[in-house]
Amino acid sequence: MPVKTTALDADARGEAGDAVGPLVRGVGVLRRLTEAGGTLSPSALERATGLARSTVDRITATLARMDYVRLDGRDIVLAPRVMELGNAYLAALRLPALLGARADALADELDESVSLAVADLDGIRFVHQATRRRAMSVSFRIGDLLPAERTAPGPLFATEWTEPDWDRWRARRAADPTDATFPAVPPRQTPADDSAFAQRVERARRDGWAVDDQLIEPGLVAVSVPVRDPGTGRPACVASVVSHTSRRSATALRTTLLPRLRTAVAAMESDLRTAPPARPGSPPSGLATWTTASKHQLGRDFVESLARGLTVPAAFGEGRAALSLTEVARATGLARATARRALLTYEHLGLVLARPDRTFSLTPRVLDLGYPPLSRTTLPHLAEPHLRALADRLHEPAALAVLTADGTEIQYTAGARTSRVLTVHITVGARLPAAATSLGRVLLADTSSPLPPALAEVRAHGYALVDEELESGLRSIAVPVRDRSGRAVAALNVATHAARRTLDDCVHEVLPALRTTAAHIQTDLHTASRYTPIPPT
Repeated sequence: MPVKTTALDADARGEAGDAVGPLVRGVGVLRRLTEAGGTLSPSALERATGLARSTVDRITATLARMDYVRLDGRDIVLAPRVMELGNAYLAALRLPALLGARADALADELDESVSLAVADLDGIRFVHQATRRRAMSVSFRIGDLLPAERTAPGPLFATEWTEPDWDRWRARRAADPTDATFPAVPPRQTPADDSAFAQRVERARRDGWAVDDQLIEPGLVAVSVPVRDPGTGRPACVASVVSHTSRRSATALRTTLLPRLRTAVAAMESDLRTAPPARPGSPPSGLATWTTASKHQLGRDFVESLARGLTVPAAFGEGRAALSLTEVARATGLARATARRALLTYEHLGLVLARPDRTFSLTPRVLDLGYPPLSRTTLPHLAEPHLRALADRLHEPAALAVLTADGTEIQYTAGARTSRVLTVHITVGARLPAAATSLGRVLLADTSSPLPPALAEVRAHGYALVDEELESGLRSIAVPVRDRSGRAVAALNVATHAARRTLDDCVHEVLPALRTTAAHIQTDLHTASRYTPIPPT
């Protein structure tokens, strides 16, 4: 793995002859934002990338136009839509879709965190996480990259390394002895004995499993077993059970949990053998056709070559794991020459692999582009910028709420206030009777039938309007927020004083804006939750 640099322009000036400079720089900006946890100021991004401030401004304006970032005050923040890049890789990989339910079930059975990881050159990268929600829990995320020698999956993947792979690993270890290029792990405090890793690889080859006994940080332990590809016999991924020493020692993981992990892995391998071929469905088309209009509208602040290049990963997906140049050009609507330069740029950056049959495939490094920090988001966090925009547009407070487990109350999870003298002030975490609120009625209307007539009417209309029932003068209207399955997981409302808006105003002025905002939140939720659960609170 190469050591990161801060001069992105060096790559763009010709280290790869046909590389698209703006695309190199745009990818670099996304990587620096990812390494920083998803948020940087323009000046901090300028320092992290080594780019001129004017270049940073043009790149971030283009990324904002694509909804890959948003401008939040003085900060640049990764937006959920950037996860479409990683989702394309995960869909093409298929392993999370085929094996994720087995990993989740094992985590529930053992009450421990379970992960699936794939090889990424001389590192390992997580593609699925089933994490326990407790005070002391594992904080790795989908997309996190770890050095092979400090993990349990690493020795198992290294059993397949060739001599050039070992040479690359030794070069990386010499250039980066503290693991500074792996932001997901603490830096090494003392030099490592590289011969110890070779010994662990030989043990893994002999035993068929491997252990991490506090190699990443004190207290963290894991046991891993490879899930082998039925066609090649090589590890398709590695399944791991992760714990900490206050719960289980590394020895206890081996003696107690390894047999159950092996049983789960056997079931995963059976799933891979019997899985039907991927069904690609209708291929995308014209993914980049919108960029010309944006260029005309924004002028030099819109970097069209960057926007066009960033549409290329979306051409891949389930049943489209390997595409020819012609197929990429058709899916994006780009000229063959433009698509070729984008693919060569991605190959130069390690995000695309050129295959012997003249096709291209995405690599795990696509997950570097925004995925890790966003994979641990929550529904309130996704909703907050949309709530603020709605409140600013209507000059009325907006709120998000969920139904409590017993279905009798709603709990507020996010909100946006206005500067009016007379306004609604409800704090996050507050609870109110579900039946007396517009938020509660929308959520109750999504429960199983038969419904009472009032809730049946709410379901039919798709909104609930409550007029001075909870409090004199308080009028509110709410709509549901639905997950990928169509289930209402939260509700969104706007509250006003009866003297400010009539009931007709609520329906004809507020409701359209409310529905638009709900649609924006749902788009973000559906993108973010494709391969990782998004907590509603």
